[in-house]
Amino acid sequence: MLHELSNTPRDYAWGSTTLLAALEGRSATGAPEAEVWYGDHGGDPADLGDGRTLDALTGGTLPYLLKLLAADAPLSIQVHPTRAQAQEGYAREDALAADDPARNYRDDNHKPELIVALSDRFEALCGLRDPEATRRIVAGLGSSAGVERLRTLLDGADDPLRAVLRWTLAEATPEEIDDVISAVAEGAASTGDGTLGLVARIAERNPGDPGVVVALLMNRVVLSRGEAVFLRAGLLHAYVGGLGVEIMAASDNVLRGGLTPKHIDVAELLAVVDTVAGDVPVIREERDAVVQEYPVPVPDFALRRVRLAGEIDLEVRGPAIVLATAGSVSVSGRDAVPHRVRVGAAVYATPDEGRILLTGEGEAFVAEPGSPRG
Repeated sequence: MLHELSNTPRDYAWGSTTLLAALEGRSATGAPEAEVWYGDHGGDPADLGDGRTLDALTGGTLPYLLKLLAADAPLSIQVHPTRAQAQEGYAREDALAADDPARNYRDDNHKPELIVALSDRFEALCGLRDPEATRRIVAGLGSSAGVERLRTLLDGADDPLRAVLRWTLAEATPEEIDDVISAVAEGAASTGDGTLGLVARIAERNPGDPGVVVALLMNRVVLSRGEAVFLRAGLLHAYVGGLGVEIMAASDNVLRGGLTPKHIDVAELLAVVDTVAGDVPVIREERDAVVQEYPVPVPDFALRRVRLAGEIDLEVRGPAIVLATAGSVSVSGRDAVPHRVRVGAAVYATPDEGRILLTGEGEAFVAEPGSPRG
């Protein structure tokens, strides 16, 4: 069967006041609207048309969570554990209350994720930059005490990025952090460098936050509409601004590394973060593709973008969600009854459907479990 889904945008402070309203063609409320969740996760299961929520149908077993994400300010810098790390951490914290702010592990699952840009520009920080490239950036930041200490740590031979993360989040004085932030602002103003400019903008919103120095270590990624990045376990990241479709394994395990007033467990972050540096590959848009797949190396989820100009018959694997993102989209299943899906809303197809028919002139994303091989 097909079931229409909706949900109320979550009002996180970093959310945009305009992006989701513009997507849906409605008036903005004036309040931040950050995420719309389409899944059965207990934190905010999607609403069914009969007053129930999706978990009433699935029993909370959906292996993925699909979201619309609209950022007007940087999210917290964060990293997600592997499944083995999550299982061990969840068991270790068993005695803590579920809402204890010191709890790192809300469940025993990993949380790999994929973000696809819907806005013309989506900016993010993804992964740690090669230390040599960061040394070149820091070389032009003057000679204050904080900057000199940062240089010394970056020149270390034994995992310099981990050493900088430890110093930044646990050892540096507020004065040293402010030294680096001031130097970044001056460097951005004098050079026009895009990376320094981004970090300086982040600092304006997060004055004195050690996460600004963490951001200085990370790769700046700018996606165009239809492009995507996959974020594996252990990869430090933070979305900075833009509208996107996000899909992830059904988990709420987040270890934070700055740009947040929330709990930061530095020791656990350092145990989970992968400090192997390098660029994060961008999955490019296939401009002529009617159906574009976004390949990921995990079995929890798969995502396809469909450009509609008539009708498309799709095979789907297991429980699927169709999210409309442009134009006019209708979905029908075995009963052949078309369900019109407004932009920004979704339809859930139960596992027995097997195939769905999409009709109209527009765009939709189809989420489903991944293949057993990932």
